[in-house]
Amino acid sequence: MGVLLGVLIGAGVIAAFGGLLWYVWRRVVRDTTRPGTAWRRAGTVLFFTGPLLMFSALAAERGGAPFLLQQLLAWPGFLWMAWALYLLLALVVGEAVRPLLSRWLRSREAISARPAFEDEARRADEAGTGAQPHQPEKQPEGAKPRGAEDPGSHLTRRLFVSRTVAGTAAAAAAATVGYGTYNVLRGPRIKRVTVPLAKLPRAAHGYRIAVVSDIHLGPVLGEGFARKVVDTVNSTQPDLIAVVGDLVDGDVADLAGAARPLADLRARHGAFFVTGNHEYFSGAEQWVDHARELGLRPLENARTELPYFDLAGVNDVQGEGEGEGPDFGKALGDRDRSRTSVLMAHQPVVIHDAVKHGVDLQLSGHTHGGQLWPNNFIADLANPTLAGLERYGDTQLYVTRGAGAWGPPVRVGAPSDITVVELASPRA
Repeated sequence: MGVLLGVLIGAGVIAAFGGLLWYVWRRVVRDTTRPGTAWRRAGTVLFFTGPLLMFSALAAERGGAPFLLQQLLAWPGFLWMAWALYLLLALVVGEAVRPLLSRWLRSREAISARPAFEDEARRADEAGTGAQPHQPEKQPEGAKPRGAEDPGSHLTRRLFVSRTVAGTAAAAAAATVGYGTYNVLRGPRIKRVTVPLAKLPRAAHGYRIAVVSDIHLGPVLGEGFARKVVDTVNSTQPDLIAVVGDLVDGDVADLAGAARPLADLRARHGAFFVTGNHEYFSGAEQWVDHARELGLRPLENARTELPYFDLAGVNDVQGEGEGEGPDFGKALGDRDRSRTSVLMAHQPVVIHDAVKHGVDLQLSGHTHGGQLWPNNFIADLANPTLAGLERYGDTQLYVTRGAGAWGPPVRVGAPSDITVVELASPRA
């Protein structure tokens, strides 16, 4: 029964994707070109190459294809994914514009085709001369009345409207993706948040934690991007660095060079790391070991006592399939609850476990803030907090939008960030 249900869901997804693809092809290619022309053939070939590149890029990344092949497929495949999304949205908006544009063109054609004698009569009436307007010539029997619409003009108008809407939609989608790509490649911006913690000692007032998540080093974002992240983090002069998962998309053998700048992270109390779901797609054990070699301290369902508070970390829930999921009892069970506790956990969904174990502040990522509008509405439904600071009972949850991007190196409506969380003591 489960297999049948999976097949039916899969078939439904494929059918929906095929329907949307046909709709976009129809509006962008079929409605804007004439049958049998080279433009239509070329447009059709190019248009259906995009999905092949997209699925190939996804399959190559998840299937562990040679890294060079992943890099060759990633840029065109993932950018097409983003462009197709915004092209679809723009075309849907264009459906409302299409009849308005067509009506406007039709009215202009009617005005320009108005018989000359009507204009002459109007001018004579306005002049008050009483002169009779020039009578129109009698049309031959069977001739089309003057001012009547030429069937060819309807075809021309429809083609003009289709090309205008499709061209505008394609340009708007390209501009959106271009700006969104720039938002990622320029590197994350610094965001600052003050979090008051009731049990925090006065000496810890102003303690700065740089929260970094979702860097996603892989076939698209490499060493240069990692260097921007490290430089941005170090510029904040944090007391502690919390890397809360989804560091990479790939094997250590392929990405060790890309991750090399992480060895330069600097903070007074060091840099700590917990796994995200993408570490388990890539081989979590190898990356935990490599993170340790880079100078990051992994917290695998573990806790360390810092001078002013306890810092704990739990494995990502994706590790449950490998018997390495989050263990809150191991990380927090025997601690002194009179001390402030800060928890690093990649996914916000574990907040309810954090509340049960008396955590004061949970630091998470994972959501990307939705990354590509309007995906933020879906991500918001799947997570207790999409981005920012919220309170759950006596526990506060902060979710960063992340530093990088997964899939398309594009962010729209969800700017990347590295957050400096400044702890505040009520005793200060």
